[in-house]
Amino acid sequence: MSLLMIGCGKMGGSLLARWATSTNHTITIINPSLVKAPQNVIVRQAIEELADQRFDIIVIAIKPQLIEKILPSYRRHLADSGCIISIAAGYSVSSIEQLIGEQAIVRVMPNLPAKIGRGVSGLFANSRCSAAQIENAVALTNAVGFTHITTSEDELDRVTAVAGSGPGYAFEIARCWIESAIKLGFSPQTARELVLNTLSGSMELALTSKEDAETLRNSVTSKNGTTAAGLSALMQDEQLASLFDSTVLSAYQRAVALR
Repeated sequence: MSLLMIGCGKMGGSLLARWATSTNHTITIINPSLVKAPQNVIVRQAIEELADQRFDIIVIAIKPQLIEKILPSYRRHLADSGCIISIAAGYSVSSIEQLIGEQAIVRVMPNLPAKIGRGVSGLFANSRCSAAQIENAVALTNAVGFTHITTSEDELDRVTAVAGSGPGYAFEIARCWIESAIKLGFSPQTARELVLNTLSGSMELALTSKEDAETLRNSVTSKNGTTAAGLSALMQDEQLASLFDSTVLSAYQRAVALR
């Protein structure tokens, strides 16, 4: 299939890097400032260079505030049976339809680990998408990790709050943990290695285990032991649970406000 990507920032670039090596699509990108693209990806600096080309899939990978100005010009480059895939957070299907008319539109909310093939993507397809178009979109998101198909845009916004923004929460937890290790006397490099490898190993175990997170936590928590002491401070007055409730709710409310 032929795929056109409009824009190529951090998230778009992460998807592009995986798609270029894991799919057989002919990929073209429009990005005036792109210095280097993956091998076999066609780079165009401006829409005029597309001439009369039409594409099976057009991926919107520009900032939401630019879509209204840029997207309408690409309508004529979408094949009759083509599909729009948008990774722009908070930009609804109805908003896209107002710019290009009623089309098959898929909204995808990926996250940054897509760069290494470990991403989590929420996917919502409007009623104009055929089963084949949804299958093609899912194949693209599966190429960069795990896909959760949603039944509404509201559910997609909830995926955004939990997984789309999730790497930010994980990185901040890691940063605080590393800083605590440094204060305990480790060098920054050693603290980083200890914390990130502990996180990575623990999450890999959780992914491959049939036990839930609470059971796994209990399995390393001896009564009156060091883990119990640490968890007692971490979970004091259920502040951690409350903080996470507030975190994902705030992200969800912001996603709703951006619709």
